Amino acid sequence: MHDEPAPRRRLPSPHRRGFLATASGLAGLGALTLAGCGGGTSGRGDAKGDGKPRRGGRLRAAFAGGGASETLDPHLGNLFADVARAKALFDKLADYGADLSARPRLARSWEPNAGLDRWQVTLRDAAFHNGKPVTARDVLYSYRRIADPKRAFRAKASLEPIDLTASRAVDRRTVEFVLKRPTAEFPNILAAFGAYIVPDGAEDFDRKPVGSGPFRLVSFAPGRSTVLRRNDAYWDGAPYLDELEFIVANEESARVNALLGGQVEYAHELNPTTARAHERGGRMEIVRLPGSTMQAFAMKTDRPPFDDKRVREAFFLIADRKELIDGALSGAGQLGNDLFGKGYEYYPAGLPQREQDLAGARKLLKQAGADGLRVTLDTSSVAAGFTEAAAIFRDQAAKAGVKITVRNGSKDSYWSDILDSGTLCSYRSGAMPIESHISQRLLTDSTTNATKWHHRDFDALYQQAQSTKDDKARAAVYERMQRRLYAEGGFLVWGFADWIIGTAPAVGGVDREAPANTLGWARFDKVWLR
Repeated sequence: MHDEPAPRRRLPSPHRRGFLATASGLAGLGALTLAGCGGGTSGRGDAKGDGKPRRGGRLRAAFAGGGASETLDPHLGNLFADVARAKALFDKLADYGADLSARPRLARSWEPNAGLDRWQVTLRDAAFHNGKPVTARDVLYSYRRIADPKRAFRAKASLEPIDLTASRAVDRRTVEFVLKRPTAEFPNILAAFGAYIVPDGAEDFDRKPVGSGPFRLVSFAPGRSTVLRRNDAYWDGAPYLDELEFIVANEESARVNALLGGQVEYAHELNPTTARAHERGGRMEIVRLPGSTMQAFAMKTDRPPFDDKRVREAFFLIADRKELIDGALSGAGQLGNDLFGKGYEYYPAGLPQREQDLAGARKLLKQAGADGLRVTLDTSSVAAGFTEAAAIFRDQAAKAGVKITVRNGSKDSYWSDILDSGTLCSYRSGAMPIESHISQRLLTDSTTNATKWHHRDFDALYQQAQSTKDDKARAAVYERMQRRLYAEGGFLVWGFADWIIGTAPAVGGVDREAPANTLGWARFDKVWLR
């Protein structure tokens, strides 16, 4: 890796800390047979190895895929497999570190004006696969393509604060972004999911994608296999691997069997039961990415019974969080404390850990006139552990005199159904900055405000944070906001689930700290075969 100067905005040191992919599995098993050609053993050396990176070989990675509709357009990706392919082929201006703070990638530095509504971004010396340099024109083209109102690119909402008409290329390696309002967390926009930089005018991605990433395309068979080759000219140092192959295996059992059978060296997204069964068997290495997914129940604060903050506090006290983690996550997680982003930048770690207090919950319910409360809890098998957690919480609530009826919803429409209907539901979230969680889910006008947290004074605090240039002062505003959520918010955050990956013993260099959706997750340019 090249030694690069830090951006002029000082970045904090990292601390420990998904979206869904589902499909049928038989097509993936067929792809595994095809993938055997080329092998994953060349250049490995001794399987036990000496711990030092080695060059050579092809690593085969099994992911759940999206079938024949898969694309290499980095602005269209929705599945984990899409993102893993995109980060192998392309780069963003920034990406998220393990603590979800923005870290520079194609951007060498960024600097705001005094009003935080203009940011100057300086690009590093990097080139696309065709040898042409990455320039300010490429950056502006990429962002304007993403923001095109006629297209449905996922990063479009993230780029909304930028006035892309007024933004300009100062010179070949400098972009001046003009914003619609002060935005202290502008680097989070540069790191946004799907905000990849492509060459000016690029459109033909599936046939001949040209990126600036660590690997170049060899072949792409949607729903089956993608083969990539090392980019020796990569700005962050050439990958150790000669080749990387992504193989579609939609069912977890197919990914596990392929790993155990030597057909792949990396299996993405394993469940806790699988991990426990194979952790000490010696046939695979289990990698746990701590705290990758927030697990919660969402209470709608704009309607009975949760429009009374005493009822919400009572539910905080009903939860036995360890029992929920043990029962719903097979113990593969950390205790939640009713706030998003444990271990992320701005998380207020000093708040006392909530514990079950059934007597306290009964007292609060009585004060609220909610003795004998009856509530329906909406859940679904749309996410692992949802139905199990709902049943466990139902039994915990009964001990406080609350009768919960569990209602199972459709996997296909669950996330849209729970936004406006019902009063209590199962909820989860993958990794994102705390600032993004607040802006997307907790402001009065947020489009995914599942708890209906509508408070203009809270909105004003968010704008105050975004207008505050000093890092310490801004952190103090975020802490004030989160203390209020801890006391009376609508998210009962009971745990943070580990993300689990399986690898062959011969694989080295897998990042063990990076939550899903961050720079270190599914990053294969720093992985090697022993």
